[in-house]
Amino acid sequence: MGRYVAAIDQGTTSTRCLVFDREGRCAGHAQVEHRQLFPRPGWVEHDPVEILENTRRVAAGALARAGIPGTDLAAVGITNQRETTVVWDRRTGRPVHNAIVWQDTRTDALCRELAGAAGPDRFRGKTGLPLATYFSGPKLRWLLDAVDGLRDAAGRGDVLFGTVDAWLVWNLTGGPDGGRHATDVTNASRTLLADLETGAWDGGLLDAVGVPRAMLPEILPSSHPDGFGLTAAGGPFGARVPITGVLGDQQAAAVGQSCFSPGDAKNTYGTGCFLLLHTGDRIVRSRHGLLTTPCYRFGDGPTAYALEGSVAVAGAVIQWLRDNLGVLRTAAEIEDLAAGVEDTGGVVFVPAFSGLFAPRWRSDARGAIVGLTRFTDRRHLARAALEAVAYQTREVIEAMAADAGVPLRGLRVDGGMVVNDLLMQLQADVLGAPVTRPRVTETTALGAAFAAGLGVGFWAGTDEISALWSEDRTWQPRSTPDEREQGYRRWNAAVQRSLGWAGA
Repeated sequence: MGRYVAAIDQGTTSTRCLVFDREGRCAGHAQVEHRQLFPRPGWVEHDPVEILENTRRVAAGALARAGIPGTDLAAVGITNQRETTVVWDRRTGRPVHNAIVWQDTRTDALCRELAGAAGPDRFRGKTGLPLATYFSGPKLRWLLDAVDGLRDAAGRGDVLFGTVDAWLVWNLTGGPDGGRHATDVTNASRTLLADLETGAWDGGLLDAVGVPRAMLPEILPSSHPDGFGLTAAGGPFGARVPITGVLGDQQAAAVGQSCFSPGDAKNTYGTGCFLLLHTGDRIVRSRHGLLTTPCYRFGDGPTAYALEGSVAVAGAVIQWLRDNLGVLRTAAEIEDLAAGVEDTGGVVFVPAFSGLFAPRWRSDARGAIVGLTRFTDRRHLARAALEAVAYQTREVIEAMAADAGVPLRGLRVDGGMVVNDLLMQLQADVLGAPVTRPRVTETTALGAAFAAGLGVGFWAGTDEISALWSEDRTWQPRSTPDEREQGYRRWNAAVQRSLGWAGA
């Protein structure tokens, strides 16, 4: 067996590959950003071919930086932006359209049409999800309606659908020359087309949304020795390595944070912000705007479930300040800039660029900055952007506590934004609870590596994986209860002003 496991982490803004050893340490890493395409207001697209080419680049680059050949790999794991939708030609491998990204809101009218008199919870009983622009089923339906001849080709099985994991698996295992068309239970669950209890495609849902079964991938466990196929010998790994782990990015982060027991929770601060609470093999139906989702399924074991709260815009607000407004030269600059003032000067920033996700689910919301005065400068705006991430997280955590009946004791955090110490302190202050950052913050990639390694016995089980987790730093709240509640009231007042702008 090889001495390392590789993980491909295909995210919303970049693609990375990390090589891990048995102690969960990163031995090599490579990363490349890809373009964000905005053809119309509310539309967000990626080029699937660019993502695939970047995946090949970072895979080869990570091996080079680790100084190892592909034959030293025991397995490969993949984690991905989940709901982003790709359709491609089975014979040529060419996408029929740009990928429609999870943030995209073009299906708003379609979701209302599908909801009908039953409302947005029409499919929640079977899927654990509301009807929202977030999920990939309506995006796929939009493509089938918008691209000439696509529905007929889909019915014949001439074109294939997948979230980004399936697109990468198919290509890495051979593409048109025998590539495996498969996804895992966590990604399949985000389509609005799969039954939450059985983990299988559901005929009633397919008929209701209008999607032909012939174009759908096979659904497999998140980790399994039989796996998703072998990488092509001439591919970026230079060897035939088994792909034995696939997880959606937020579920991968939960695995990387060793959230293997009911009650374990994590929050990932990336392009969006995502909190998962492990509920064991029990499906908890949310009454407070959260999602019920598979957390993982390892081998032939039962599916572990979770409650999830999804925030559309977290790190993306920093990218917006940098790229759209020029307030920042680099993303890292925001911490020093925001630390230059003691507070926001009364400014509240609601970054509802793609509407509001959990727990509000308001696709009609749009971004708002309120409380501006002549006193306001870019430092206040930067600090308000960080506070927006913290307040959106609080909304999700309060909904989660109401559903699960368990108050928050502390929060494990990960993702690209957790290197920002000021944000972590603001989060502890807004929550009134400790926030803990692990020593290894690349938990999404680590979770994919763990899933792949479990599949081939590289790690013996979840107990061995849990023993590898260690704390880097914990932030304790410094705010008073009165300060917390005053800030939260101001946040909610600003959110109310963001509602109803789409179509106004």
